[in-house]
Amino acid sequence: MTRQNISVLMGGMSAEREVSLKSGAGVTDALRSLGYPVRQVIAGEDLGALVSELTTHRPDVVFNALHGRFGEDGSIQGVLDWMGIAYTHSGVRTSAVAMDKAAARAVFTAAGLPVARGMVVAMSELETADPLPVPYVIKPLNEGSSVGVHIIRAGANTRASIARSWRFGTSALVEEFIPGRELTVGVMGDRALTVTDITPRDDGGNGFYDYDAKYQQGGSSHVLPARIHPDAFEHARALALAAHRALGCRGASRTDFRYDDTRDPDGAGRLVILETNTQPGMTETSLLPEQAAACGVAYPQLCQWLVEQATCRT
Repeated sequence: MTRQNISVLMGGMSAEREVSLKSGAGVTDALRSLGYPVRQVIAGEDLGALVSELTTHRPDVVFNALHGRFGEDGSIQGVLDWMGIAYTHSGVRTSAVAMDKAAARAVFTAAGLPVARGMVVAMSELETADPLPVPYVIKPLNEGSSVGVHIIRAGANTRASIARSWRFGTSALVEEFIPGRELTVGVMGDRALTVTDITPRDDGGNGFYDYDAKYQQGGSSHVLPARIHPDAFEHARALALAAHRALGCRGASRTDFRYDDTRDPDGAGRLVILETNTQPGMTETSLLPEQAAACGVAYPQLCQWLVEQATCRT
């Protein structure tokens, strides 16, 4: 091992702080099991304190286990570039674009990748009228883990109240609702892993893989490899790798899809990209580590591989 000292950056200020702490704890244990000296750095609102910590105990590599705003939107990446410290996962530009759902949609569209019909809508406009035929989905532009996502169905009276109580900026991304299943594909470098079919065990009528389904114990079941049409399976892997490359991702990413096989159950169906995560969850039971293990890469080796891919973009 040529890079000995690792700081695992975890916590942060986003709605995904608790998930980040769990990711960071798992990564710490895994790297220590391989003999790496690891220091945990729990980030909060005090950027000066974080910079001071990294300056005093300057690591060879920062393992970025932050999720959500500040952690995967290019912010901490810019700080680490400025400090000249190598870090895992994607750099400033890729992180910023992938986190901005409208910007990522533009990249996917330019690359010829499939996305759902949609648009960015001001909340003042959403309060007064449906921007798309129901059902449709309302999403914050810059949040992860399905935070703030709502589905508007026929007969629902929630659109105006959602717009009035919106706390994720002055606009939102609105997309057509794609029926069917939720799929995800992890990518390591130039290798697409397998396809996971994610089924919320009790969606409460939501019809999608929301925050609780992702992180509550028993919130969802994961079937991998997904039991779907073989053409759709390979197409999902190819699309995930294409999205990874189109965004300029480094290290690992995970691309989420909706897969509509409701109209022709025996056919290949329709795949659309929901988003690409540049900082996938890193608990041992998270989707990316689960896929890596299924492809023969154990959790500690996945963490080590990410460390080996770390670089500084200056």
